[in-house]
Amino acid sequence: MVAQRKIIDQVSGWLTVYDDGFVDRTWTGPPQFKFMSDPVPPHHHFIDGVATQDVLINAKSGLRVRVYLPEAPKTGKLPILIHFHGGGFCISQADWFMYYNIYTRIARESGAIVVSTYLRLAPEHRLPAAVDDGYSTLLWLRDVANDKTYDSWLSNKGDFNRVFLIGDSSGGNIVHQVAKRAAVENLYPVRLAGAIPIHPGFVRSVRSKSELEKPQSPMLTLDMLDKFLKMGLPKGSTKDHPITCPMEETVNGLDLPPYLLCVAEDDLVIDTEMEFYEGMKKDGKKIELLVSDGVGHSFYLNKIAIDMDQNTSHQTRKMIQAITNFVISH
Repeated sequence: MVAQRKIIDQVSGWLTVYDDGFVDRTWTGPPQFKFMSDPVPPHHHFIDGVATQDVLINAKSGLRVRVYLPEAPKTGKLPILIHFHGGGFCISQADWFMYYNIYTRIARESGAIVVSTYLRLAPEHRLPAAVDDGYSTLLWLRDVANDKTYDSWLSNKGDFNRVFLIGDSSGGNIVHQVAKRAAVENLYPVRLAGAIPIHPGFVRSVRSKSELEKPQSPMLTLDMLDKFLKMGLPKGSTKDHPITCPMEETVNGLDLPPYLLCVAEDDLVIDTEMEFYEGMKKDGKKIELLVSDGVGHSFYLNKIAIDMDQNTSHQTRKMIQAITNFVISH
């Protein structure tokens, strides 16, 4: 008689873990939200001013990226945004609709090529696997810039002197980690022009005031925060690990690029994000702050809220404009 596998953990409709190690990422929450996690196939022709393609950048590891190319004038090179998706290091993919919906807008409005990494996921691949993938993407871009490898869109259109790191939620954590690694690496001819952590998952083992008082949302609950990080961090680690708690580290001696830190007023983790902001300023780093009023964690990824709520739509436009201005000015 074959023993049935048993559920040992579930996370807010996003993920189910079984006793044999199998991880099921089929959405089991309210069905009206399912479309946001549906994959969007790449299209090499322009749709609403943006074309997309998936590129295998490391045949040995299987690491892939999704590239967004805006329909831009034939003259002049385009800045490059390397994007790291969120999902608490445990869920989501670069081709999910929620990212496609917003990063086509960012590519179109900022006039930048977006390179979004298909990050390895925990618990099968615990940290620092996702950070390693993010950094490998940057090194691949250096190979493209050095003509060691060729990508038709980036080789012909990309401005390797204006490369930015951008990431949502746990992807914001990866932005900071990759920026720190890059500070001690010779990336020539690639120049890191800026870093844009959006609602990074900066936390401590002890609950912050905002975690206790701010409203939970479909994009971030305390259950997700606790369980995803327990599955994602190296075994034996707590939330005070440097990847999730960079507030404890000084970056005084690192040559970091300018930062645009995006936070949301009603985010569960805004207190620790602001602690990071103050720490960066104390260490003399260039960091700008964008606060989105009256919205929560990763609000701009929720298309239903963008379509139904006037403030969510307004704050999304405001954030995209701030990102565009940051890219143009650097």
